Amino acid sequence: MTGGHTVPGASSIRDTAGFDLPRRLTAEALGTGLLVATVVGSGIMAQSLTTDRALALLGNTLPTGAILVVLITILGPVSGAHFNPAVSMVLALSRRLPASDCAWYVLAQFSGGVAGTVGAHLMFGLSPLALSTHDRTGPALWLSEGIATFGLLAVILAGLRFERSAIPWLVGLYITAAYWFTASTSFANPAVAAARSLTDSFSGISPASLPGFIAAELAGAGIALALTTWLLQPHVQPFPNEASPCRSPSTTIRTAAPRATRLP
Repeated sequence: MTGGHTVPGASSIRDTAGFDLPRRLTAEALGTGLLVATVVGSGIMAQSLTTDRALALLGNTLPTGAILVVLITILGPVSGAHFNPAVSMVLALSRRLPASDCAWYVLAQFSGGVAGTVGAHLMFGLSPLALSTHDRTGPALWLSEGIATFGLLAVILAGLRFERSAIPWLVGLYITAAYWFTASTSFANPAVAAARSLTDSFSGISPASLPGFIAAELAGAGIALALTTWLLQPHVQPFPNEASPCRSPSTTIRTAAPRATRLP
């Protein structure tokens, strides 16, 4: 999930070398499942403890940001910790993840997300699945989801370019903030959105609202990839002996690329 220089076949937040596809898929399903269980479960808990919607949203926000830091830290070295089809698709489009692996990643993420909703429901004594009746639709919410997903991918891509070890915290803190600065509360993840359509609780989204959300998320991810690919390419001016004859060599400066970790 990077921008700028590419190495075909490299794929993740962390180096996943040494882990075969079944292990990586298990990590993706497990991570997405735990993420959704946290989102749905904390929403149910918050709703049961308070009628104050602002306080309930805060009770939903903090566990989500916290669990992202944990999951990316522990599962990043195994699968790359995508937990998000938009992230995996960006990697595939930029040839950092084989298309065949991407398809399996997306399947694991959607499957894990559904399992996460089921687990959250069972923990609170609810039926395993319940279609949400919470409509979330309209241009403002679609724009919010596009911006939320754009920001998430931009944070990941820039973090990988300059400060890989900070990625877990960058993602967790960004999502914590985006819960509050976007009208949609920043789903920013097609697999999580689909899983949340199966809970008629605080964090739910009606199935009819899914197409608009997912389309906006994928559009935001695509724009982030295009922009960061250009933005994170350092501009190098020519050496003095490559300068134009009309330009004094003494005024020609070569700007070296930052000595940051190369993108995967």
